[in-house]
Amino acid sequence: MKRVGYGRAYGAVSIVNAISTGRGAALSVDLYTEATVRLDSGRGVTLETAEKDMDSSLVAAVVKQVSEALDIHLDGCAVWTSSTIPVAVGLKSSSSAAVATALALLDALEAEMDDLEILRNVAQASIASGTSITGALDDAAACMLGGVVVTDNRRGEVVKREVLQPMEVVIAVPSMRTYTRNFRAELLSPIRGLVEEAHRMALEGEYWKAMTLNGILHAAALGLSTEPVINALRAGAVAAGVSGTGPAVAAVAEAGRAEAVAEAMSGAGIRIIRCRTNSNHAVRGARI
Repeated sequence: MKRVGYGRAYGAVSIVNAISTGRGAALSVDLYTEATVRLDSGRGVTLETAEKDMDSSLVAAVVKQVSEALDIHLDGCAVWTSSTIPVAVGLKSSSSAAVATALALLDALEAEMDDLEILRNVAQASIASGTSITGALDDAAACMLGGVVVTDNRRGEVVKREVLQPMEVVIAVPSMRTYTRNFRAELLSPIRGLVEEAHRMALEGEYWKAMTLNGILHAAALGLSTEPVINALRAGAVAAGVSGTGPAVAAVAEAGRAEAVAEAMSGAGIRIIRCRTNSNHAVRGARI
């Protein structure tokens, strides 16, 4: 085995949040997380990261889940991560870190595992560590596979994946943070039926309608402002909505509209992130 491995996974924004129904959809964006794993002896799993709010329990759970799936006993390993994805705002930083860590570990071990098996192991680790309610298969699949993914998290299935034409993504990030382990899932019970409808739209390829419906529904259910969503749509975005459980709001726009959308979503205490949709698969091995 190499004993040192590298992985890089992308970020994502929600098209359909899976918490209330167990089925979701997500869109990959070109924000990213890089992970380096070094196999050590007798140290357990240690994490070093530039992200001060990053939860080390997820990384430890990923290492445990993947190594057990391979029937390999590890005395310990050190994991380093760095990311361009803000933590705890709904932009899938945890899923990105989990996928990047899994790929880096497989690289260090010189072991093989197919994409769906990696994703299922990451989902199990996410549940075990308390960083996800459903396992976030939709988020992890978008971070790993690129493009748009539609999933059934309950069955561990990627139902659909599609690569779209490149689009601009504008993300408004307030200063507040939300953490899955503190989330009250019952807040979403009243909107479950409409979220099912958004998932049906996504299955039929109506991604932008699904994203906007989902985003407005979750903003209303969680007591978040819908103003950035409406302002983005007025400025020409093809879709906009709360990503995950927020508070970040993501908007998708044609290149010529992105500047106006960003201006419309700006405000006091709001950080604007500009990125693009991503169609590339996550990377295992040499840095790119």
